Amino acid sequence: MESPLIQLLVLAGIAVFLILRLKSVLGTREGFEKPPEMPAEKPSRRPDFEVIEGGPDHDITDYVEDGTAQATALAAMKRAEPSFQVGEFVQGARGAYEMILMGFEKGELDNLQPFLAEDVFDSFVEAVAAREDQGLTIEAEFIGVRETALINASFDETTRVAEITMRFVGEMTSVVRNRDGEIVEGDPKAVKRQKDSWVFARSMGVDDPNWQLVATDG
Repeated sequence: MESPLIQLLVLAGIAVFLILRLKSVLGTREGFEKPPEMPAEKPSRRPDFEVIEGGPDHDITDYVEDGTAQATALAAMKRAEPSFQVGEFVQGARGAYEMILMGFEKGELDNLQPFLAEDVFDSFVEAVAAREDQGLTIEAEFIGVRETALINASFDETTRVAEITMRFVGEMTSVVRNRDGEIVEGDPKAVKRQKDSWVFARSMGVDDPNWQLVATDG
């Protein structure tokens, strides 16, 4: 047998061996075959968001200490209205803080009335009217909320009225101008911190989802 023929047979044998090895690793794929379907992924368990019977509700304990009067009140709110989530309330209160604060600063109160208790709305109207009588205007820009904390909560089982007190630390720029446009207070370039404690209230289990600002304590 001639030497070139022997070399050809040896090379053919090596090629067959390599093909068999590739099939064992990669499998066989023909044309534009669809890739094999992956088994449906089982939903991952999120213990931080589950309430284990007898265990803490992390939607509550993320904001107040377990076993406190505030935690008990928040749990009662959730029993009265199962769809209520503390985390969603806190985020909503944070947005309401900016909206209400800037509405007051700019004297634009009409859109705020549904979110304010009657006496709070009246006090805002009086304050804005007093500014206008003095010929003062406020130019303000909201920078952001630096701190948000839930500091108190109460729930009346009889009336089903819930109250939650939030503390905010906001950052903004603000100047007060007189009738001539002169700055009489503030600096347009200086960022100041605005600290407020606001009480929001709502009847749980009713169709109206809006919480109202019922008290302020700057």
